[in-house]
Amino acid sequence: MGCSLFLSCEQISKSISETITPTDTIGKKEADKPNTESFEKSQAEAIAKAQADVQTMVNTVIEKHSTTYTQSHTEGKAINFLTNKQALKKAEEALRNLPQYAGKEIFIYSTLYFYNDGTINVMLQHPENPKYVDAYEFRDNKWSEPRPIQLSVHDDIKGRLISLNKTSFVNAATITDIYNKKAQEIEGAKPLTSTYLTIWNNQIRWYPASINGSRERYSIQFNDNGTLKAFKQD
Repeated sequence: MGCSLFLSCEQISKSISETITPTDTIGKKEADKPNTESFEKSQAEAIAKAQADVQTMVNTVIEKHSTTYTQSHTEGKAINFLTNKQALKKAEEALRNLPQYAGKEIFIYSTLYFYNDGTINVMLQHPENPKYVDAYEFRDNKWSEPRPIQLSVHDDIKGRLISLNKTSFVNAATITDIYNKKAQEIEGAKPLTSTYLTIWNNQIRWYPASINGSRERYSIQFNDNGTLKAFKQD
């Protein structure tokens, strides 16, 4: 679903660009007119807006998909796990110390979820067979046994992997702190009860990507290490 979504979005963006920037003779003649500079400026602005709209659509679809995916999780009593850097660090250390991954690099597949009740859900590439993926849950300060995930031949396993060495569970606390501080400034916005990352083309993207208030909506983006990348009102 993810691959199809991004391919379609790229096609939409390309179509918008080709529509706004005609390649026919008429388009070339227009470019030769005295107002070339203003034309190119308005053209660039239109393309940028169209691409931003496409990205917003992508973020919305991913967030809705992820929300559906996590509906099976019933939020327990909040223990401020999302802001507890020490607890997050210990959870990561416990994952790295799982006997099946002893001396091996751990690769996260597709998603990694953190919940304020102390739960973590993650999918990892199998330690022996790279074609397999297992799901793990961290609950009551310990990791579960691996649960095999059924995959399709259409799943882009290689493109949805990232080494655990390239991220850190502590980043979830950085994101939560930034998000909650921004939410305090927006009427009706609520603090985070969960945060998660997704992996596309071996790149990390943190979510949520928006803050919804009773009167306003803001887009928010984070760098791989959890620091703020962008924040603006929609």
